[in-house]
Amino acid sequence: MVLNMERWKGKVAVVTGASAGIGAAIVEQLVQEGLIVIGLARRIERIEDISKNLSSSKGSLHGFKVDLRNTEDIISTFTAIENKFGPIHVLINNAGIVHNTTLMDGDIEKWKNVIDVNVMGLCVATREAINSMRRNEVAGHIVHINSDLGHVIPSIPGLNVYPASKFAVSALTEVLRGELMRSGTKIKVTSVSPGLVGNTEIFCAAGGIDSGIDKAPALHPEDVAEAVIYVLSTPPHVQVHDVILKPLGSGH
Repeated sequence: MVLNMERWKGKVAVVTGASAGIGAAIVEQLVQEGLIVIGLARRIERIEDISKNLSSSKGSLHGFKVDLRNTEDIISTFTAIENKFGPIHVLINNAGIVHNTTLMDGDIEKWKNVIDVNVMGLCVATREAINSMRRNEVAGHIVHINSDLGHVIPSIPGLNVYPASKFAVSALTEVLRGELMRSGTKIKVTSVSPGLVGNTEIFCAAGGIDSGIDKAPALHPEDVAEAVIYVLSTPPHVQVHDVILKPLGSGH
């Protein structure tokens, strides 16, 4: 099997949650590979800063301000992307949040935010990307940035609905794969499931999940980005179903 990113050069890739952490690492790798990358985030100024640092790369980075909890916002953004840049070839569903609460006496709004971003936002973005691919007869690729918590649940306090949202991503990946196969498209879908990733803001934004996570072995955002490049590099007849990455010494 020959790994090659050549067929994606000059094509449009959309990355959600692109302003920091894993998302920022992914957009940097894709731009360096020569893609036209559209970064979606609420903090668009961060994407603009990343774009300036990549100005001498083969590809380019463009930011769109989007709230993935807002369905109409997602739909209108994907329409604007296609109108301005052309058909979408790659979608990286990276955006994800976790809130520090519980299931026993938790904050319902926090639960809803997690489900809206991690599940509903992913579903809507996926639908819009596939609609673009099918309209334009593109053999595209959907990549869901999942989690090892979408496969196994450790005893970590404060996770509440987060593992459920990631198990949903695992299920949605397989259901979508079946739909794509039955519809006769050449669109691929892959789940990339990292373990703990350091140098990201997800746990800080959660309000602080105190579980010794800061002392545990961790991956780097670039490790996940390189896994994404790997699955995109496979030949058209090869589909990687799931990549599970764990830091050496991980306890689960």
